[in-house]
Amino acid sequence: MKIQYCKKCCLPSTKPHLLFDDEGVCNACRNYEKRTDVDWDKRKDELTQILDRYRSVDGTNWDCIIPVSGGKDSTYQVIKMLELGMNPLCVTATTCDLTEIGRYNIENIKKLGVDYIEITTNRVVRAKLNRIGLKEVGDISWPEHVSIFTVPVRVAVNFGIPLIIWGENSQNEYGGPASSVDNNVLDRRWLEEFGGMLGLRVNDLVGQEGITKKDIIPFTYPTDEELKRVGVTGIFLGYYIPWEGLNNVLIAKSHGFKSWGKVVEGHYDDYENLDNYQAGIHEYFKYLKFGFGRCSDQASMHIRRGRISREDAMKTVKERDGQFRWTYLDKSLEDILRPLDISVDEFIKICDEFTNKKIFLTDKNGKLIKDKNGNLTKINYDNED
Repeated sequence: MKIQYCKKCCLPSTKPHLLFDDEGVCNACRNYEKRTDVDWDKRKDELTQILDRYRSVDGTNWDCIIPVSGGKDSTYQVIKMLELGMNPLCVTATTCDLTEIGRYNIENIKKLGVDYIEITTNRVVRAKLNRIGLKEVGDISWPEHVSIFTVPVRVAVNFGIPLIIWGENSQNEYGGPASSVDNNVLDRRWLEEFGGMLGLRVNDLVGQEGITKKDIIPFTYPTDEELKRVGVTGIFLGYYIPWEGLNNVLIAKSHGFKSWGKVVEGHYDDYENLDNYQAGIHEYFKYLKFGFGRCSDQASMHIRRGRISREDAMKTVKERDGQFRWTYLDKSLEDILRPLDISVDEFIKICDEFTNKKIFLTDKNGKLIKDKNGNLTKINYDNED
């Protein structure tokens, strides 16, 4: 199987929902080109009208909910909403294995002058869900990727706050079905298709490792009746104002946000996925399944904005994307896996089970070929290979 790569960026044809046109350019690049056609002043006016519609008239409730992780984007969301005169309730669905810098950036959001709620799901159940997610769908942080979308919505229903301010529509920035790229609303359908479930439904968990229905309350989306009663609406802020990661991090840093200070393992930059030690494993499994990782995503965004050439980006991507994650940030793989009662040897076996052998080199017996550091080799790293 030959991997096709976009002729403008670093993304491969193995990426789900990524499409190429007759010129060999992916839909993520084409989506970005179309941003010059957007009347951003008009969209900003639309946003202002929406915010005015949902402001608490008598000041007895919050104006909106902002789901926050402490990352650059959620910090930026809070800054923008405060600038626009909103009184938000910030809601964090606690990450799986919080880092020190992640805690620092969460505390920094509180210092911006907002009310804040942090919901930590049952840690015993969470470890079970981490194991199930890793073994069944190859996502160790499955419970995080679901709860970041369900917990804020449950809070919206329980507190009677209809408006939720999400960040970017990832299907626009990273490439997705044409019907979803211009979507400005995050609803149940978006969650089920793009929100990280990977085919593992919440109800499927009941009965596994002793998990009961009450254990999955935080991971369960409210009913349609509950949503309708409150009138919950979730909008993508990135639909209404130009959305750009580097811009967001610069503004966030000017308000106290901290980046890692050196390039994160498997990344092009130092400012993303800093809050969860398991993030490196999640990113590595994307590489095993689809032959690209976070470095490809970040480099491609920089290419589209004219900061780096595709040639230079591809060299860096080849070097960093597929590195086996023996460490992530300042923690070893063994220490990251220990709370989940998974050994490194068992983890490597799980990695091999989820590796797409069609896109990596194998020996004559079909066994994956690895170097001394456990790294794989793709069958081709660019179109001309």
